[in-house]
Amino acid sequence: MQDRIFGQVNGVDIHEVTLRSDGGVEAKILTWGAAVRDLLIPTPLGKQRVVIGFDTIDDYTADTAHAGTIAGRFANRIAQGRFELDGKDYQLPLNQDGKHTLHGGGDGQGFSRRPWRLEAHDASSVTMSLQSPDGDAGFPGSLDVQCVYRLLDPGTLKVELTATTDAPTLCNLASHGYFNLELPVGFKNAPVPSAIDHEFLAEADFYTPVDHDLIPTGEIRSVYGTPFDFHKPRPLRNQQKVNYDLGFVLRETVSADKKLIHAGTLSGPKTRMAMDVYTTEPHLQLYDGGAFNGPAVGLDGARYGRHCGICLEPQRYPDSPNRSHFVGAVLRPNETYRQVTEYRFRTF
Repeated sequence: MQDRIFGQVNGVDIHEVTLRSDGGVEAKILTWGAAVRDLLIPTPLGKQRVVIGFDTIDDYTADTAHAGTIAGRFANRIAQGRFELDGKDYQLPLNQDGKHTLHGGGDGQGFSRRPWRLEAHDASSVTMSLQSPDGDAGFPGSLDVQCVYRLLDPGTLKVELTATTDAPTLCNLASHGYFNLELPVGFKNAPVPSAIDHEFLAEADFYTPVDHDLIPTGEIRSVYGTPFDFHKPRPLRNQQKVNYDLGFVLRETVSADKKLIHAGTLSGPKTRMAMDVYTTEPHLQLYDGGAFNGPAVGLDGARYGRHCGICLEPQRYPDSPNRSHFVGAVLRPNETYRQVTEYRFRTF
């Protein structure tokens, strides 16, 4: 385990903690946005980089793609930034085209755009915390959040998110890594391979359609006969030129013993590497990176662009405060929000 100062933001030190598992998994974690900056997985052919990341703190403060971070207080979108809770109306920042709220707000408002506090770390895990005060970005109630990253063998990154509040509020957190399973270590000064040719499988019979602003319509529609049918693994690239930035209703529900459910699998056909996503959450957001707007140059000088990575984000339903039939994201005092997600890597 190594802890170094990665840079400063407004006079606050941003730490980078390097984690290693006994089996050789290695991760670099930042206290800026609780970001996974790098993740290396051992394979029979050597270590494989599986996420996109950046080399400087200036890149991260400039990044609006939320690369590797924890999105919140409410991940995904809230239509018109408005919701009603216990008879009171709330208005949030409109950081998506001046019309909607995305990932909790804009610069310095969302959890992915601010420093977290380093609480503890050991060889293979790190704990960070964030205190969001009452009225932060327009949300009611003070929220205390904790993020724990753990490396497990074989080849697993475990993300544990918890939160408590002193007043009724919303809480919907999501891990926002961009995964590309064809990024060899030392990929220098060249465009990264597009991840749109990765194959995807979703454990879902239904999805939540969205409008032209990517706001859920409120429908829960069958995937059968649509471009969103991923019952069997198939490439994300398709002839209908569909862009993927919407959610799947996971088939299984969480059992009483809180056993994680299989949400989906992403596979890299060239490296024959797969990532299985297991989670406690009911909804999986798929984003194909088609509108990626982060810094153009990343780790080892690799050049990023459209489809440089795929996001698989377990979470509660987007715009659920305005859709009474969606699984909600209201958190009340004396309750604990808890999400556990594991990204399990393997070769095939």
